[in-house]
Amino acid sequence: MSTQKPSYRLLKISVACAITAQAIGGLTQLAAAQSTTQPASSSSSQSGTLVQDSRSKTIGRIAQPEAGGSAITLETSEPLFDIAVALNTCGYDADLATSSPVRLAIRQEVNDALAASAAARDSRDALCSYIRQHTLADSGRNLAQYISLALYLSPPPELTPTVDEAELPPDSTQIVNILPLLRTFGEEIHLNAIWFHHRPEYEDIVSRVHDPLTRMVLNTNIYLRMPVSSYDGRRFLVLLEPMLSPAATNARIYANDYIVVTSPAADPPGSIHMDQIRHTYLHYEVEPLVYARAAAMDRLLPLLKPVQDAPLEFAYKSDIVALLTECLIKAIEAQTMDVGLVRPKRPTGTHERADLEKFDAETSTYERQAEIVRRKAVDLDMRQGWVLVEYFYNKLNVMEKDSISLKEDIGEMVYGMDVERERHHDEQIVFLPEGTHDLVRRTPQKPSGLRLADLKLLQGDTAGAADLAEKALADPTADHAQAHYILARIDLMEKQPESAVTHFEEVLHTSKDPRTLAWSHIYLGRLYDVQTDRTKALEEYRAALSVRDSQPDTKAAAEKGIKEPFALPKRMQPDPQESDDAPLDPSGKAEKDAYRPPEPK
Repeated sequence: MSTQKPSYRLLKISVACAITAQAIGGLTQLAAAQSTTQPASSSSSQSGTLVQDSRSKTIGRIAQPEAGGSAITLETSEPLFDIAVALNTCGYDADLATSSPVRLAIRQEVNDALAASAAARDSRDALCSYIRQHTLADSGRNLAQYISLALYLSPPPELTPTVDEAELPPDSTQIVNILPLLRTFGEEIHLNAIWFHHRPEYEDIVSRVHDPLTRMVLNTNIYLRMPVSSYDGRRFLVLLEPMLSPAATNARIYANDYIVVTSPAADPPGSIHMDQIRHTYLHYEVEPLVYARAAAMDRLLPLLKPVQDAPLEFAYKSDIVALLTECLIKAIEAQTMDVGLVRPKRPTGTHERADLEKFDAETSTYERQAEIVRRKAVDLDMRQGWVLVEYFYNKLNVMEKDSISLKEDIGEMVYGMDVERERHHDEQIVFLPEGTHDLVRRTPQKPSGLRLADLKLLQGDTAGAADLAEKALADPTADHAQAHYILARIDLMEKQPESAVTHFEEVLHTSKDPRTLAWSHIYLGRLYDVQTDRTKALEEYRAALSVRDSQPDTKAAAEKGIKEPFALPKRMQPDPQESDDAPLDPSGKAEKDAYRPPEPK
């Protein structure tokens, strides 16, 4: 049976490149401003955002967007549908009474197909036996492993992994052998036909969710004063699957994918846990800002001591960056929470002083009451172990008054923190016996491809690294810029400066990663210094600074190159008695090696 690719919607909400203080007057102004920046082929929705319908392609991950396209997608997935139906057939009944009506309808059609075919019943029995044998004690993790697998499957009838098994989420590798049984089951009950029969209901659910999701994204970015980004290698994906429990939102981060799988409830129709989706979206927006400064956070490590007795997971007691990120997100949520009060409306059609004074008094009362509600939420977060929430909550107040973006203010928030004062404050907190667990799970990823090549290069295995980089260049879907960057550094280590220059220049033409671009300029500057072409070297060092990579080592290396020419370490200086083919190491690795103590005898 021929298959049609599942449809999905791209949330085309790329806001104007720079959000100014004047432009952040509210959602209406922002939506109106963006309407002039979208392509004419897009159609306008009720919320003022622009939505483009498209069809997914057979690619490595679900609906992977193209560079420059939307990074935020709302989708349905046939592989996820197939797996969800299989789970329902084998006893997954969680929250059936509150699920969307389409779930019951599909279950009935599957039961009818099973009743009409002995072969279908046999395939079901084999499938359910496998599922029972691989059931985990934790129901959440049990469901998560199947969702992880579904995210990396090609559409039926193939239902095969779209990446190498080493690149699959680790939890999914435990149940990957379900696929032959799932394919047989799907063929026997004609699951593809059931999928297409109910496509209109799925599309209706997508339409109901689309506008609220778009408003959530816009409102979040308005508060943060940050534009909604286009696709640059990272994406935020919301998958809707009515065959799952509406109470079980599944969120995870896998490499650069921030993924939420959720199911709509029956009442009100199409309703989802938007607060949980927003929490994951805040991870998507906030994490790059925090992790860009991760190397400079050692000074904050004393803040981990007060949380050792807090009801937090070990990851937050041992990783200051993870703790800080979650506290900042919770502070943003406290600042923007629904306080359960009705905000007074400014009177219209009157300029009477008494009316305006009444409005001002009501607004002042509202703000005081709302602040009490927010402060109670902050206090609860603090007592649950999120000890920096109050600090960031106060900093966000200042950010709002100054009308600056989180991206502009994050440096001062982190670097301006009085660590000793915060540590002393945190030590006074009386923690609750139980806390909350973060919805989002970060899935560890085994190094493969170019990540593995980088690891091999660090370990000195230049041949292995080169082989993986060359394979990446032969793959039209791989990151060619990163492959050239790896090959350029290998050339430096193997005394091939001309080839290194060629690869670095290719990186500069194709890469979009600020750190890779900056260090390519720095390496080129060092090469030109070694060749005594100081003019070209200075151009490269200045170009490195203009890229604005946020890591301190980049800035330090570029500024040092501007201050004085790069020189090979003494042990690497050419010896007149040796061959002219002297080792060339602008990377500085040999200089570091020169300071290593001798091996003990």
